[in-house]
Amino acid sequence: MSTPQGGWDGNYQEPTRRYPAAAEPRSGERPSVAAGKLWAGGFGTAVVAALVALVGILLVRGVLGIHILSPSDAGAYGDASTTTYAFGAFAVAILATGVVHLLLLLMPRPMSFFTWIMLLLIAVGVLIPFTVVAELESQIATAAINLVIGICILSLLNSVAGIATRDPRAPGAGVA
Repeated sequence: MSTPQGGWDGNYQEPTRRYPAAAEPRSGERPSVAAGKLWAGGFGTAVVAALVALVGILLVRGVLGIHILSPSDAGAYGDASTTTYAFGAFAVAILATGVVHLLLLLMPRPMSFFTWIMLLLIAVGVLIPFTVVAELESQIATAAINLVIGICILSLLNSVAGIATRDPRAPGAGVA
């Protein structure tokens, strides 16, 4: 038995169930997307992702003493590359929100596609640090931070998408 998915995918019944006659979906009828809620949640996700990047760097550099993104004499915060990294996480979350919005509007089972896209991007983010010349502990730390940022974005946007979609058959679905 499969577990229900969040977002747009959660608005569909299992194939073995039948809709009551009054709730039979019309041809082409799709759940609607509350764009304001989606983008507000996406902005919140972006802020959290940037803070996760910042906390991760402070933990790795300041507490664990592993030098990533800047020279060892740059202190616990590092240098401008730390800020750039946090803004990069913010930008990735905003871009992911745009992808979710597009998928919700155009794709069947959009959250399944989004999950696969994000998992593959997370894999890329985890592997990239191992393609540059650096100490192994720096590579592992950077990969770990990328993993946590990716999981953060994936899980929060899955939740946001579930809240921002409405089943057109549900009572009050036409109300914004």
